[in-house]
This record gives sequence, C-alpha cells and structure tokens, in this order.
Amino acid sequence: MENPVLIFGAGSLGLTVLDLFQRNNVVVYGLLDDNKELHGKEYGDISVLGETDDDGFLKLIGQKCEAFVAISDGRVRKRLVKMLNERRKVQPVNAIHDTAIVSATATIGHGNLIAARVVINPFAEVGQHCIIQSGVVIESQAKLGDYVQVGTGSMINSGVTVGEGAFIGSGATVVAGVTIGKNARIGAGSVVIESVDAGATVFGNPAKAL
Repeated sequence: MENPVLIFGAGSLGLTVLDLFQRNNVVVYGLLDDNKELHGKEYGDISVLGETDDDGFLKLIGQKCEAFVAISDGRVRKRLVKMLNERRKVQPVNAIHDTAIVSATATIGHGNLIAARVVINPFAEVGQHCIIQSGVVIESQAKLGDYVQVGTGSMINSGVTVGEGAFIGSGATVVAGVTIGKNARIGAGSVVIESVDAGATVFGNPAKAL
C-alpha cells in the first residue's frame, strides 16, 4: 500500500501487526492506545502517540494514512471500526503476513489480521475484521463471518461455517461441514464434531457444552 498505517492498539496484537507491516515494507505512522502508561513508549523507531480517539491523529486517516484495528476484544474492535466508518468514512486495511498462503479464489473482506503461515484454501470466505492467528488452516469453501477470532494452529475444515463474533481457541479442530453459531466460544485444543449453538461455549474432545 502507498500510504503509511496508523495501528489502533499497542498490546501484543498491535506489536504483531507492527512486525507484519514492517516485514511487508509498509510504513507505520505510529500506534494509538487508551492505556496512558504506554503513551510515548517506543518499539524500535515507532511510538505510541496517544489515545484511540485523538482527533489530531484521526484526521490523518483517509487522507494521508490508513488504519488497522489490532485489539482482540471484539466489542472494542467493533466500536473503533464503527468510529472509523462514521467519522473518517474509511474501512481498516488488511494485514496479511508475507508467509501466509491465500488462494486466488478465496474471498477476504476488510480489516483482517492474517498472521504467519496461515493457509486459506480455494473458495474459502473470510468476512471483515477477523483475527486469524499463526498457523491456522482454513480449508476450501469454509466461511468465516465478521469479527471471528481463530487461535494459533487451529484447523477449520472444508464447508465449515463460523458465525459473526465467534472465538475459536488455539489448536482447535472443527470437522468438515460443522456450523459454529454467532458469538460461540470453542475452547483451546477442542475437537468440534457437531454444530455449536449461537452463544454457546464448548470444550474438549469431542467438544461438549460447558
């Protein structure tokens, strides 16, 4: 991308995104975070400039720089995306690691983090503002809704549908054809062999409701 990027969030996820953009030779303007203790902190030559609603920096977005929301809390992520949509009339850009493999026939929305060694196979669909951590495999024709978070090393098999806001813990396996409902939570290491209701939490092998 031609413009530099302003990253919202200076926690571990923000630092992951910072590294990712720098690996792709994208200029990072700085980081914003509501934790005042981080203000002025430097990561290499990149500083935490201020809070996420600082108009002095927000006014740059859409004209002189892009934005990326790197905050794992889905509610905060939604609020910041809505603010960027309404106040700046922009969508956050995608952050895709240079080692990720994304099929040319896959469909990917805006504002997604696709971390190192992720594989997204043919005709898979990824919505908007998802966090897909390192080593995740999304098989062919799987569909992820908006604001989905998939933990490191998870396997989303072919034909799986994951509803908006769902959370899939690290190392989970979701077998082919299963549907995971909106805002459901899958525990780390779980093997999901049957569909999960919206808002439910499941854990184990095979995964059972808690």
